[in-house]
Amino acid sequence: MINMGLKMLFSISFFQWVLFVQSMEPFVYDVNLAGAIGDGESDDTEAFKNAWNVVCSSHISSGIFRVPYGQKFLLQPLTFNGECRPKNITFQIDGILIAPSDPSSWKCKETNCNNWITFQHFDGLIIQGTGSLHGQGQKWWQMGCMHNKVLCSSQKAASFAILDSKNVHISGLTSMDSRKWHISIERSSSVHASKLNIKAPKDSPNTDGIRIQHSTNVTIASSIIKTGDDCIGIGDGSKYININRIFCGPGHGISIGSLGENGRRETVEYVTVRRANFYATENGLKIKTWQGGHGYARYIRFEHISFSKVIRPIIIDQYTCPLHQHCKNYSTAVEISNILYNDLRGTTNGEIAVELSCSKSVPCKNIRMKDIQLDYGINGKMYDGHPKSHCLNVVQSWDEGYVYPNVPCLTKKLSY
Repeated sequence: MINMGLKMLFSISFFQWVLFVQSMEPFVYDVNLAGAIGDGESDDTEAFKNAWNVVCSSHISSGIFRVPYGQKFLLQPLTFNGECRPKNITFQIDGILIAPSDPSSWKCKETNCNNWITFQHFDGLIIQGTGSLHGQGQKWWQMGCMHNKVLCSSQKAASFAILDSKNVHISGLTSMDSRKWHISIERSSSVHASKLNIKAPKDSPNTDGIRIQHSTNVTIASSIIKTGDDCIGIGDGSKYININRIFCGPGHGISIGSLGENGRRETVEYVTVRRANFYATENGLKIKTWQGGHGYARYIRFEHISFSKVIRPIIIDQYTCPLHQHCKNYSTAVEISNILYNDLRGTTNGEIAVELSCSKSVPCKNIRMKDIQLDYGINGKMYDGHPKSHCLNVVQSWDEGYVYPNVPCLTKKLSY
């Protein structure tokens, strides 16, 4: 009787252990199970919604939303809301997601047309895989604002948006030909993106690679970005942003701003860009603010950067104003301070390699340059031309080591 009792107890314990192990395994749901066709022509939006409802309502602690390799899924604008039962969600995207190619075929309300695929209200999200997002933005780029009011009326129009979320990891994906921004990170924290491949033609308008706004503790690493606008744009409310090992080009470089439009108070601080490579870009490292604005851009570090055929490698511009308008000088400006440029090397094919155009009323201060070598060269060949610098209204700033071209408004700091 004792042995039988022990056997029954062991059987019950083993059964409970099996149930426990099963509860720890993630719940995996393939979009094909929800009726997705995956032929690139059939609209699979409803199937994706249904698959998401299944994953989101699962009682298992972790859920995996799987988009399989070898299939193409045509999707209308789609939002995934992270207020779900599983605490940790993984989107395993190995297939190809395709946006409608014709702007007139987008099926969405005007208030919900800003982004194509949106992830919002997540705490614990992984988006990974070998798949790609095809924004098919060619027809959008060709249309003027008169015929494209939904896109033009919004400054936010991304293929892929992370909103109001935290603890997000994105890796491995490709984004192609977004109608506007490729990836947008807004009002989020603790976001890590790596091993991304972002590409659009160099003449495609407003196709920023990654746009960050109102977000904290964001890391962008080990990615290739080739676009028609900023490779990475850092906007208002961003702080503790780390960018490391980025290849940028073609495009407009890495940009902070523009800040302070229409007199607004806007801020960016604690940004670090390291080991970035710029090839054939219009700009390299740019800080841009509007006249008459308020706020600050401060505690920014650019280190170990290489340039090749970059027209304007280093820019601070506090004189931004609307196109084709003459702007008066204002008594207010976004304050720019505590900026470090350290170990920047390479070639420029423009006349002005270093441009520091700061406000007369609110000068730039604590600008530090150390070990800068920017030569004139095209197609990998060095020429005898001498790149120049332009410096206006910079105070309490200095250079160290060898800095070329010389920046006359910086005080030489001697080493003993």
